[in-house]
Amino acid sequence: MKTLGLIGGMSWESTAEYYRLINELTRDRLGGLHSARLVLHSVDFAEIEQLQAAGRWEEAGQVLAGAARSLEAAGADLLLICTNTMHKVADQVEAAVSVPLLHLADATADAVRAAGLRRVGLLGTAFTMEQDFYRGRLASGGLDVLVPDAGARAMVHRVIYEELCVGVVREESRAAYREVIGDLVAAGAQGIVLGCTEIELLVRQADSPVPVFPTARLHAQAAVAAALDGR
Repeated sequence: MKTLGLIGGMSWESTAEYYRLINELTRDRLGGLHSARLVLHSVDFAEIEQLQAAGRWEEAGQVLAGAARSLEAAGADLLLICTNTMHKVADQVEAAVSVPLLHLADATADAVRAAGLRRVGLLGTAFTMEQDFYRGRLASGGLDVLVPDAGARAMVHRVIYEELCVGVVREESRAAYREVIGDLVAAGAQGIVLGCTEIELLVRQADSPVPVFPTARLHAQAAVAAALDGR
C-alpha cells in the first residue's frame, strides 16, 4: 500500500473522520487487522481561519505547502488536503511537491457522474459556495452547480465555524440545513454535495430527499483506491 499524506487540522473534527474512514476502508479492502499507511500533518486551524478571514490566501497556501513538503519528506506517495475550502490553494500545494495531490472536488465530481446526475446543490463555507475555485472545478467536471441564497449561505457558513468545527451538533441546525436542501431540490438539484467535511457530522442521507455526496468519505474512498492500486 502506498503511503497517504494528510494535510489536516482544518478542522481536526473532520480530520478525525478522515483517519477513521481511511482505516475502515483499508480494513474492508484487505481484511483482518490491516490499517492504512499514512502520515498526518495537522495545522493550527485558528491561524488558518484568521488568514481566510483576512483574505491572505497566499500566506495560508504557504503554510499548507510547507505541510505538504514535510509529508513528502516523511515518505508520503500521495497527498490529500482534508478540507474543501483550502483547495483554494491546491495549486500552490501541488507546486511545492513532486508527489501527486488527489483533489477533493475531482473525487466528488467523479462520484456524482457515476450516479448518473449532473445538477447538484452545493453546501459549504461561504468561500466554497461563492468563489470559483471549487464551483469551477465541479463545473469543469461536467456538473451544473446550484448554491443557496445569500441568507442561507450565511447560516450554513456560521454553523460550520461556530458549531461543527468545535464539535457542536444541534438539531435546530440540522432542521435549518434540511430547509436549505429542500430549497435547492425545488430549484432543480438532483443531488446535494456536502462541500465541507464538517457538514457530514450534521447531515445524513435521511436529511435529504435526493442523494447526498459526503465529500470526506468520497475523498477517503478515492485515496484508498489509489493507495491500493485497485487491489
